[in-house]
Amino acid sequence: QVQMVESGGGLVQAGGSLRLSCAASSSIFSINTMGWYRQAPGKQRELVATITSGGSTNYADSVKGRFTISRDNAKNTLYLQMNSLKPEDTAVYYCNADVRSTWYSSWSDSWGQGTQVTVSS
Repeated sequence: QVQMVESGGGLVQAGGSLRLSCAASSSIFSINTMGWYRQAPGKQRELVATITSGGSTNYADSVKGRFTISRDNAKNTLYLQMNSLKPEDTAVYYCNADVRSTWYSSWSDSWGQGTQVTVSS
């Protein structure tokens, strides 16, 4: 089963920036929509942003104007540029992708294990 692998998390001061990356752990035949989700302690996982294979994007209201989602289809890689970070952005960030591992596979929902983002005030 294809798994996504995130990188780029860390500790940053409020107002700072981080860039998250996400790549597939094995070869993939096709990827449809990709997205970033986050889960803060004691809260449910929530959508941050999604991007379709054609490049259409969708953002949570809380990150609009501060975060930018992008993808490199040739590299099967997803990015999240996070600017003007706030303490309330602190969470584990998860990558998600709708993937087909081979031409005869069905679409499956693939998740990463998450990367911690901590924003200090």
